[in-house]
Amino acid sequence: MTDRPLLAVDAPSLYFRAFHGIPESAARTAAGEPVNAIRGFLDMLAQLVRTRRPGRVVCALDADWRPAWRVALVPSYKRHRVAHGDVEEVPASLERQIPVLLEVLEAVGIPAFGVSGYEADDVLGTLAATQPAPVEVVSGDRDLFQLVDDARGVRLLYCGRGVAKLEDSDDAAVAAKYGVPARWYADFAALRGDPSDGLPGVPGVGEKTAARLVTRYGGVPEILAALDDPAAGFAPGLRTKLVGARDYLAAALPVCRVARDVELPDFEPALPTAPVAPEALLTLAERWNLAGSARRLVDALAG
Repeated sequence: MTDRPLLAVDAPSLYFRAFHGIPESAARTAAGEPVNAIRGFLDMLAQLVRTRRPGRVVCALDADWRPAWRVALVPSYKRHRVAHGDVEEVPASLERQIPVLLEVLEAVGIPAFGVSGYEADDVLGTLAATQPAPVEVVSGDRDLFQLVDDARGVRLLYCGRGVAKLEDSDDAAVAAKYGVPARWYADFAALRGDPSDGLPGVPGVGEKTAARLVTRYGGVPEILAALDDPAAGFAPGLRTKLVGARDYLAAALPVCRVARDVELPDFEPALPTAPVAPEALLTLAERWNLAGSARRLVDALAG
């Protein structure tokens, strides 16, 4: 079924969205335990399977949400999201739901994994680079626009406004949205910065200026090389800003770039047409009050 898309799902992006989108009071077990993230995630996955008709599905996880190698390059990376030590600030009621969600996916037969030292983004980047096309990456993380590759057959199904309002993005869509081709999105992001990831960007360089720089000179290495050329045509103030940020840009670019060469575990991506462990799924659905969501996913798989 490799002629049908591989649906590469950014699981943390979807379960955080589900958790914040569905009130805990609306999805609980008989004992009062919240299951809003699980129900929402399963319903979103069912909708994706039903509407995109993939032949393969993989869910990527954060084995390391703040890799040491990225922090070594840019110490502020995600620092504002640290709860204590190097533990991510995650609501306790969501944290308790994640292991149950993974049990459900295992019973259904959908692989879900992370890789030590890497984020889910890096797993998705490697899937996009190594798996047979077409590949459809599902995420609400705009960093993943850099994976879009028309020639290879990789698209981003951006769910920043929810799965019901997917933005099916090819290279033309990325260029229309940000003014840069997808292959230079990471360079653009390093210049512009991203407060949600603790990346400061170049002071005084916003989205429009970053897009103009990339369009005129190319990626960060080309921009830095052009700084040494008196004929490159930089406005004096902008040149000064970029020269002052030279070390930051050299460090930030590999942080912004998604890894594409992560060693993935063995997995079977073929979409199951029925749960691989139906009794385990039934037990989980009864224990966690997930019958409706589990049934919708099973029906989507069978459809």
